[in-house]
Amino acid sequence: MLKPKPVFLMLLMLVLSPLVQSYERNQAVPVEKVVYGQVQSVNLVTKEELVADQYHGWRTFGGALIGGVVGHQFGGGSGQDVATVLGSLLGAAIASEQGGDRIVQYRLVELLIKQDDGQQVMVLQDPDPRVSFQTGDEVRVVYFPGYVRVDPAM
Repeated sequence: MLKPKPVFLMLLMLVLSPLVQSYERNQAVPVEKVVYGQVQSVNLVTKEELVADQYHGWRTFGGALIGGVVGHQFGGGSGQDVATVLGSLLGAAIASEQGGDRIVQYRLVELLIKQDDGQQVMVLQDPDPRVSFQTGDEVRVVYFPGYVRVDPAM
């Protein structure tokens, strides 16, 4: 049974933090190190992430405002005030239920790599439709500040 090594845990944290890292055109990116290795296993992973609604408060406020305006159209005197308050509460409740959090799915490639220096690392990265990895492929593991990228060895 394989026990997680500190290097594996560090790489996993580094890879998961910036899920969408890409190379910028005409930009030099410092490289910490490059290690070659062989792919031991390849798994396609679907990761679901709950994304919180950023506009929940504004939506509730808008619903209360519209509900208050509509409620103000009914009744007269103190009855109109009651209708305005009830319209605001009802509008806020309805607006609060609309929209909400959503689930976003990420498709990732999980690569278990035995590096030439003897270490075994697990890397999660975005799939590249132009490159497919197979068990036994020779790869290079490029360590950048803050993330790791696996490419076919050249």
